[in-house]
Amino acid sequence: MKQSRRDFIKKSAAFGIAGAANLSPLYKVLSQAVDRNKAERPNILWFIIEGINPTMLGCYGAKYADTPNLDRLASRSLRFSTCWSNAPVCAPARTALITGIYPTELGAEDMRTMVPMPSTMKMLPQLLRELGYYCTNNSKEDYNLETPGKVWDDSSQRAHWNNRPAGAKFFAVFDINTTHEHYFYVRPHTLKHDPSVVDLPTYVPDVPEVRHDWAQCYDCITVMDDQVQGRLEEIEHAGLSDDTIVFFSADHGPGFPRSKRFCYDSGLHVPLIVHVPEKFKHLAPKEYTPGALTNSLVSFVDFAPTVLSLAGGTPPSWMLGISFMGENQTSQELVYGFRGRMDERYDLVWSVRNERYIYIRNYMPHLIYGQHVRYMFLEPTTYVWNRLYEEDKLEPPQTFFWERKPMEEFYDLQSDPDEVHNLVNSQEHQEIIDHLRKSLRSHILNVRDLGFLPESEVYRRTDGYKSAPYYIGVSEDTYPLRKILSMAEMASSMKDEFTKNMVEGLSDRESAIRYWAIQGLIARGKTAVLNSRPKLTDLLGDESPAVSISAAWALGEFGDGEEIDRSLTALRKYCSPVDNGIPTAVEALNVVDALGRKASPLFIYLSQIPRIDPKQPRRLQPYVNSLLEHILSEPGSMEANR
Repeated sequence: MKQSRRDFIKKSAAFGIAGAANLSPLYKVLSQAVDRNKAERPNILWFIIEGINPTMLGCYGAKYADTPNLDRLASRSLRFSTCWSNAPVCAPARTALITGIYPTELGAEDMRTMVPMPSTMKMLPQLLRELGYYCTNNSKEDYNLETPGKVWDDSSQRAHWNNRPAGAKFFAVFDINTTHEHYFYVRPHTLKHDPSVVDLPTYVPDVPEVRHDWAQCYDCITVMDDQVQGRLEEIEHAGLSDDTIVFFSADHGPGFPRSKRFCYDSGLHVPLIVHVPEKFKHLAPKEYTPGALTNSLVSFVDFAPTVLSLAGGTPPSWMLGISFMGENQTSQELVYGFRGRMDERYDLVWSVRNERYIYIRNYMPHLIYGQHVRYMFLEPTTYVWNRLYEEDKLEPPQTFFWERKPMEEFYDLQSDPDEVHNLVNSQEHQEIIDHLRKSLRSHILNVRDLGFLPESEVYRRTDGYKSAPYYIGVSEDTYPLRKILSMAEMASSMKDEFTKNMVEGLSDRESAIRYWAIQGLIARGKTAVLNSRPKLTDLLGDESPAVSISAAWALGEFGDGEEIDRSLTALRKYCSPVDNGIPTAVEALNVVDALGRKASPLFIYLSQIPRIDPKQPRRLQPYVNSLLEHILSEPGSMEANR
């Protein structure tokens, strides 16, 4: 059994510099062993492209696709039928890749946050460089973490394995962004793929705008295919093909609504092609046969320990992923995915799948799937889909995306790859549903998921991310996750029998319990909220901004005139990113937006507040502005209180 992460921290601190000095002769022996094995270790070439599903490549059976180069690579490699990106959007997904840790454990699960890593942990390239590898990244990083010192030998558009010292083994990552969602809607564009024959999922409307976006996506995939081939030819021309293991994958599902950003298989399922030269066959997956398809389940937290194993290293105990290649291969029954904040919009979702089934747990079912994310709404597919829904021109399952979520979803991916027939109430499937439900709960507790703390609360408890959020979660004393998770489960269950638990939770000493109790009352609606008026009114002045903001949402949504006024006064306090930090301002502005015209007395004030805070990370800056643009663009918003 792996050493626990808490024990690792304690032992690392106790060991100290003296312990390291005492082991110096052993270190020399190990170093000599590494030197002797350098020539026998592989180079590692790693392609990470922007979001696609495996079903969008010819080698995975897509007849519509035009990917001859990847098809040839696959014919002499191993394809994985199930690889999950852990998160359905780039920044947290890439955080899992570079660390071998679930970002939820680090407090890094939200889109483009920026938090410190624990001082006892390192990123994958740092560990590889210690093993003598020359590590390059060309060139997207996008990690939700402050880099702990020098990570890459070179991370830039000029980064290349060819710049390594003579004789050095390399780990070279090439990030190809040609298939990023914004390339799907660049117009004008002359389509090379025929939009009339594209195979659309059943949950999107079959209209010209959608067909054009999907056909253009496949055009981008063909361009990407050529770009990958160009990099492979560089390896071949350098005479390194026999010495280089090649990985090809994507960072999440395709950049369409209900794929990217969503915890369905369509958002998490990515291709994985692994090519292993003959001389390193002993390091290949056990089922490796050129051209074969394996049903082994892997996910992004498995990549770092796997690459370390290939490089002759030992994955550190704090990495939770498995090594699916190398001399000590293991396998797993399940893979996991999560969703936190996506750009400016909050949600909390976890999912788990085995070879055939996927189970999804929605902890905020009172929010619709298709919240207004500014970037997502730039795509014609999103805009026209939403317009047709508003015009009442759609039928299920095309309506689902614009409506509230159920608490649980369960799909048979074999018979229902589009994930539109929710079988969570199927008596035939209760045994496997219960197994996946319990496995997911155990997983959340094991990774000490910080996503059950509102982002503003993590920000507050770390004094503006001056310390690593990870340390909040290591103890039930500082983070009573079992109790918080139980309240979140009851809150999101929508069952009236738990309303009394919500009311009791309003007085709990733990702010996250108070927060989830209010969310549960909001989800249950007017009667539940108004029956708790006095306590909710008190919580408008709570020490936790997240609790105060949530109480303002409850009373602003369901209260009377005076209660609405008090709610808006509480919200106004938290809307400025300069005064409160961006996470707090984003939470407050989400509630302002949810209140709509009821919040109109705040609109003039909101038009005058700063939209950025230059003291905070640049990657967080767009979100306050996106919310304010949306709030203040509503017809008549600025005239409402003149």
